[in-house]
Amino acid sequence: MRTGLIAKKLGMTRWYTEDGTHVPVTVLQVEGCQVTAQLTQEKNGYTAVQIGFGERKTKNLSKAVRGHFAKAKVEPKAKLAEFRVTPENLLEVGAELSPEHFVVGQFVDVAGTSIGRGFQGPMKRHNFAGLKATHGVSIRHRSHGSTGQRQDPGRVFKNKRMAGHMGAIRVTMPNLKVINTDVEMGVIMVNGNVPGAEGSFVLIRDAMKKPAHKDAPKPAGLKTAPQAA
Repeated sequence: MRTGLIAKKLGMTRWYTEDGTHVPVTVLQVEGCQVTAQLTQEKNGYTAVQIGFGERKTKNLSKAVRGHFAKAKVEPKAKLAEFRVTPENLLEVGAELSPEHFVVGQFVDVAGTSIGRGFQGPMKRHNFAGLKATHGVSIRHRSHGSTGQRQDPGRVFKNKRMAGHMGAIRVTMPNLKVINTDVEMGVIMVNGNVPGAEGSFVLIRDAMKKPAHKDAPKPAGLKTAPQAA
């Protein structure tokens, strides 16, 4: 099990294959992903690496967080995430990861926070058909209709699909195919859509429900090695 990457969603575009086929892709920026901490079985009870991404001003950090980055000898990061890894795939603190950590044709899982839609009705939130446009239905065309049964059970069951808050939840899109990687631009392009608004952070890691790609670098696709103390 390898580490994943933190990325910023730049938006969607299209990619043309060699035979001219048009493929919709989401562009994810991964430039600047760096290992900020290493967790081991002996010290922490499990093995994992902490990855940092983006830039943040030191003056906006607490003293404890500044000390954390100072100990790792890396610039303050805007986003931190922890990825469980097997012991042989642990990375040294300060190592910077490359977009080539994932290879073209590999399947990945991308997790992010979906766009918040606020309070929405059942038609938009749950794709309800709505009520009839005629036969006595008046000003209730977009309502959900009855929510219960009769005197027995005499209540509304839990988890009944109704109007309410929509979006702003963690969503994972599994098995997205990597279409292209660009080291110079520091981006990865994956087939299809990714949860979240443009500019939001997402987490990318090897697909859990697909076999590991034979060409995926181990322990990771590194851009630079950590500086010697």
